[in-house]
Amino acid sequence: MILKIAASLNLLFIASGFVNVSAQATVKPVQKIEYTIPSSYKLEIPEKDHLTGYLGERYKINLEQRLLKVDEEGLLEGFYSRPGKQRWIGEHIGKYLETAANTWLNTKDPRLKEQMDRMFTRLLENQKEDGYLGTYLPENYWTAWDVWVHKYNIYGLLAYYGATNDSKALNAAIKIGDLLCKNFGTGAGQKNILKSGSHVGMAATSVIDPMLDLYMWTGDKKYYDFANYVISAYDFEGGPAIVSTLLKQQRVDKVANSKSYEMLSNILGLIKMYRLSGNADLLKVINYTFDDISTNRLFVTGTSSDHERFMDNQYLRADTAAHMGEGCVTTTWMQFNTQMFSITGDLKYYNEIEKTIYNHLLGAENPRNGCVSYYTPLIGEKPYRCAITCCASSVPRGIALIPYLNYGILQNAPTILMYEAANIKDQVTVAGKKLPVEFNIKSAFPEKGTATIDVKLAKASKFNLQLRKPEWAKNFTVKVNGKTAGTTSGELVKIDRLWNNNDKITVAFEMPTVVLDGGKSYPNAFAFKRGPQVLAVDYSLNSAIDINKANLKYPATANYTLTDISNQLPKDWVKTLLFSANLPSAQSPDNKLVLVPYADASQTGGFTSVWIPSVGK
Repeated sequence: MILKIAASLNLLFIASGFVNVSAQATVKPVQKIEYTIPSSYKLEIPEKDHLTGYLGERYKINLEQRLLKVDEEGLLEGFYSRPGKQRWIGEHIGKYLETAANTWLNTKDPRLKEQMDRMFTRLLENQKEDGYLGTYLPENYWTAWDVWVHKYNIYGLLAYYGATNDSKALNAAIKIGDLLCKNFGTGAGQKNILKSGSHVGMAATSVIDPMLDLYMWTGDKKYYDFANYVISAYDFEGGPAIVSTLLKQQRVDKVANSKSYEMLSNILGLIKMYRLSGNADLLKVINYTFDDISTNRLFVTGTSSDHERFMDNQYLRADTAAHMGEGCVTTTWMQFNTQMFSITGDLKYYNEIEKTIYNHLLGAENPRNGCVSYYTPLIGEKPYRCAITCCASSVPRGIALIPYLNYGILQNAPTILMYEAANIKDQVTVAGKKLPVEFNIKSAFPEKGTATIDVKLAKASKFNLQLRKPEWAKNFTVKVNGKTAGTTSGELVKIDRLWNNNDKITVAFEMPTVVLDGGKSYPNAFAFKRGPQVLAVDYSLNSAIDINKANLKYPATANYTLTDISNQLPKDWVKTLLFSANLPSAQSPDNKLVLVPYADASQTGGFTSVWIPSVGK
């Protein structure tokens, strides 16, 4: 049976069973590799997880408007016409295959399957006998971004293999891994990996992550040894010293040249190595990374980076000129927290995932046409482009992860983590046996804080069902068949009972609108956040007021009351929420300001601002 795998998470969390590769003798025997550090949350898509609400619509847009309309020739031309036009042009096909494989696992869309099969076949036509699958000419092999491109090819090939069980994909990934092991190391004639990638070598060393995936798929220890070589190379002369610097400084902006995307890509590999080895120093590095970014370098919308780098503490410029919120960083930060949530089950990581999804991740993809912004400012027009770019390939990867995260098995119990409308089919373990179960969630979230969950069972069974209590929710209540149920432990409500077919769970909670302070970078500004969604002023919807000239007063209270005026949205606006706020100024006691979720703002090209200038703080 095929192993269940969340390949685009850069995780390879392997369930029980072995990959069936008997039909292809060229593929090496597959040996199941268990993590030393087990999972608290299983990153697996259940039998069915069909999101039908707000997130479901955005997930569908990612499929229909981005994946199915991708420039296939543009993704592959660097392989057919070497050298490629960009030094990193080869990364896009791997990112596409990873995104498509995860999306197809959930949707089984035949159009997507046909497309990704075609793209996979065409990619393999360009692999050399020795395993080389880059876009460079022989005289330039292993320079600039060549290792980086092979990294993403491994991701894509393993994701495709995990989705289809086509052993040609595993074999192609193995050939790449073998070629990398042959070329890089400390032996005679081998190259120094630091000399084969940009940003103090971090672009090339980030291949540590998929090389550990390859080790887990094959059981071939040389890939594990290669990853250890990479870790040792961090401290070679001129190297990025990722581990040693974080252990000493506990700040990501002090590592190498502070390049966010490449650094986080390496740390994803270190998380995996920690899970395999149990190395306590690596866990310290991972924890320091989370604490530092979440405390000092994170925008309110769940992203980081300024000109693609980590800056000084609380230096969070949000305008277009800052080139902030690189889409690749947004997705990699989400992957980081997804891995840590899987390991620990600690909902502090999930809270970061939710923040990123509902704000900066969705905000980077236009809901009208699937175009993606490379940098997505909090102040300015979002520069959406449909062309192939690094971030246009990365942001869809993040959106494809959503069905792994709205529901899953946490600490051996089925757990509903988001209150989005969805149809879920899964199996729960009762007395050592697997029992089919369905959870049909009816909800208008994030418009309203209510949801009903219909439980479908073949027979009455006793098991524990968990419901997440979001950190932003107030007056959270859970009832089963009209009666209050469950016990609350931290951010989880646990309902351990005998469940019957057609039991109905009702969940209700308030989503107060809170005022966010502009902090060090915007000391005389504020923003609004409702539930998980940061709100924004889209100038195309605010012709009656100029926030930069209105002299609005800083809100006197931490909570604010908004009026829902969603029925006043323009007809051509992709359905979302619309609120009005009455804000006093020095000139007027009542200024009507219109707000939309940041994720949906600027979809028609309007100038957008999360931060609202104010006086009288």
